[in-house]
Amino acid sequence: MDLAIVLLILLIVVAVVALKFNDPGLAFPFRKKTNLFTPVERNFLNLLDVAVGNQYRIICRVKLADVITIRQGTDKKTSRNALIRAGAKQLDFVLCDKNDLSPVVAIDLVHPNGKEGYKSQRDWFVSSSLEAAKIPHIRIKVKSGYKPLEIRQCIEGKLASLRYNTPKEPIIKGTLGQAPDNKTGIRRPVAA
Repeated sequence: MDLAIVLLILLIVVAVVALKFNDPGLAFPFRKKTNLFTPVERNFLNLLDVAVGNQYRIICRVKLADVITIRQGTDKKTSRNALIRAGAKQLDFVLCDKNDLSPVVAIDLVHPNGKEGYKSQRDWFVSSSLEAAKIPHIRIKVKSGYKPLEIRQCIEGKLASLRYNTPKEPIIKGTLGQAPDNKTGIRRPVAA
């Protein structure tokens, strides 16, 4: 009986020591950040908020993969590689339509401190991906003294060029979807 009590006490001591060394606090070594945004990002967010007013909803720090998707018919290897690369990229701000929250404009802040600056080098993957998805990408250099009107004009200028540069109907129509001529089997272009 004494041996059973000693073994039980020894088992309890071992369990307590094991719990001390296996502290759940060590498995999750996190603490709350003091600021979610840097002072520059916070100031620009306030400026952007005033510039767009109630026209758009501003979403901050968005992964590129959350804004774009792969086209249908793309092979699996290309899709997987593109999604992995897009998941590793981040946009500073995305302006979304108020009604359906579809992305309208992507904005990145650029710190012009040479090659070591934050996003000072253009990321061609990000720019090309957004261009392929027809989402304008605006890169704004960080500087003090921006006015909300300047930011608004920059956004509207980018959106205006997108709105007015895309023709609604091709100037010369092709032969797509037209039945071939019965005599020759050749498709003839449709008159302009």
